Amino acid sequence: MSGSPALPLRPAEFIALMAMMAATVAFSIDAMLPGLPHIADALSPEAPNRAQLIITAFLAGLGVGTFLAGPLSDSFGRRRVILWGAAIYMGGAALAMAAHSLEALLVARAVQGLGAAAFRIVSIAIIRDMTSGREMARLMSFVMMVFALTPAFAPLIGAGLIALAGWRAVFAAFVLFALVLSTWMMLRLPEPLPSERRRPFRLRPLARAAREVVAHPVTRRAIIVQMLAMTTLFTSLSMVQPVFDETFGRGVEFPFWFFGMALIAGCGSFVNSRLVMRLGMVRMVHAALLAQVVLSVLAILAWRVGLPPGAQFAVFLIWQTGVFMQAGFTLGNLNALAMAPMGAIAGMAASVTGAVATVGSVALAIPIGQAFAGTPMPAHLGVLGAVLAGLVVLHPLRAALAETA
Repeated sequence: MSGSPALPLRPAEFIALMAMMAATVAFSIDAMLPGLPHIADALSPEAPNRAQLIITAFLAGLGVGTFLAGPLSDSFGRRRVILWGAAIYMGGAALAMAAHSLEALLVARAVQGLGAAAFRIVSIAIIRDMTSGREMARLMSFVMMVFALTPAFAPLIGAGLIALAGWRAVFAAFVLFALVLSTWMMLRLPEPLPSERRRPFRLRPLARAAREVVAHPVTRRAIIVQMLAMTTLFTSLSMVQPVFDETFGRGVEFPFWFFGMALIAGCGSFVNSRLVMRLGMVRMVHAALLAQVVLSVLAILAWRVGLPPGAQFAVFLIWQTGVFMQAGFTLGNLNALAMAPMGAIAGMAASVTGAVATVGSVALAIPIGQAFAGTPMPAHLGVLGAVLAGLVVLHPLRAALAETA
């Protein structure tokens, strides 16, 4: 389909299309959050904590898919692989809509995540096809701003659909979203990777390219820090709805509070887009991680002191908003930092970067999320550990890239 006629995009439309592709992942996660207690009641009443796995199963499929999406797009073109991914994503959503056991639903969510990888990874490769360096970081900040703002609306959409037609209706919305997005791309985006720049899909060259990605010291460290930054996001996402519901008794209000937190946090990407050209990617990431250390320590101390419920809820809101805001200051910058030396193998670099970061962060986030026992303390401790480790890994880059990043 890559040979289909397409009209050229203006810069604003290009950014919007790439941002919506990135937002597919956020929409697929956050629209499900209001449905977790409903799914737990229907499919896992004896172990409601297992409903969190609906989030991490999707992320696990996403991580596996990222290993394939980039190399396939290097070989067959960006547009074609996105359309393949859209078909898999819609198929997984349809299977989830029909699932009658939690196990079947988890498999369907993993399939859905596998397809979503094409939207996520190939969009990054397309951006790298057309930009580089700090300009790429600036563009990625706009993309991440939409990614960060999507959670503001996704739980409200999910809650509305659940109220109207039950939790299965959310999966119908995923099918419609992917259909609209893939049609938009097919009609408006010319193929960014001409045939003469494509690489044959063979295992040995792919293995060499993967080794090149992980061998580069800057890319390797950026991947590790991205994994740890994503761990903070996925850990908090796994537990945020149960904390609202079980800890503070505000489950009904959750979509509205989540809207406010995500809306405020979305400013992080906008601020980053303004500052990154002047301060550089490494400094922005370092400042965001350091701020999260402070917030997490204060949240832990506040819980230990035993504040009144209203004050404790306010502390949790500030901390959770900080986690979301941190994503706007870190993920786009770390993506750009990892991809900067990888122009010749952008698709493979996007795949390896995204796959290692996603799979690693899911492996770290699952046990933290399953440790939930009525308080946000596992989330606070898990996030604190992840950001401290991220600062340690990032430290050598601050000196090495002080002038270039």
